[in-house]
Amino acid sequence: MGKLKVWDGFIRSFHWLLVIAIATLYFSAEEGMLELHFVAGFFTLALLLTRLIWGVIGSKTAKLTALIHSPLAAIKSFKLGDTKPGHGAAGSYMVIAFFILILTQLISGLMTTDDILTDGPLVQYVSSNIVEWAGWVHHRNFDLLFYAIILHISAIVIYRLKGKKLVKAMITGKADAEQENDHTPVTKAPWTAFVIFVVLLLVLMTTWGAEPLSYLFS
Repeated sequence: MGKLKVWDGFIRSFHWLLVIAIATLYFSAEEGMLELHFVAGFFTLALLLTRLIWGVIGSKTAKLTALIHSPLAAIKSFKLGDTKPGHGAAGSYMVIAFFILILTQLISGLMTTDDILTDGPLVQYVSSNIVEWAGWVHHRNFDLLFYAIILHISAIVIYRLKGKKLVKAMITGKADAEQENDHTPVTKAPWTAFVIFVVLLLVLMTTWGAEPLSYLFS
């Protein structure tokens, strides 16, 4: 059984940078470090937007369309495994859930305020009722995100017991090919994605992120 590159460099970077970003967001919120929290939030927003764009123009295994499967396919995937490279049908549901939860967390965060010094950049554009609702969503949605993370880790452990090394594949980018001649490229060079990420990050940090960055490094 040979090896097939299933994850390009951006997808692997996205995964591990997202882990660090979420940990930073949680830590900064718990410690009341709101400037760091906003900076980490803008970083995460640039990262997620790039991932969604790459899901349209990027590698075959990164495509958003590759995440669409029927519930029956997901159940079959969890029981019997998958033969196609990339996210399995069951795992695809988890990825979609993460996209929705993280995007909800980020958008609601842009409309929240601590009622003292720090306002999200969209607070000035919405009513006080929406700001209050966004704050409620921001706190409650994180609970759902936390449970999703626990479920994700549990699934990784279960798959590892079944012999599928998901973490290793996300580090090396390579997974076992089902057949020796199954080496059709499914990834693209990631540089376009990295350029998009850097551009989005610069835009966010020089606009919305300028003030919290200045406080953070002052």
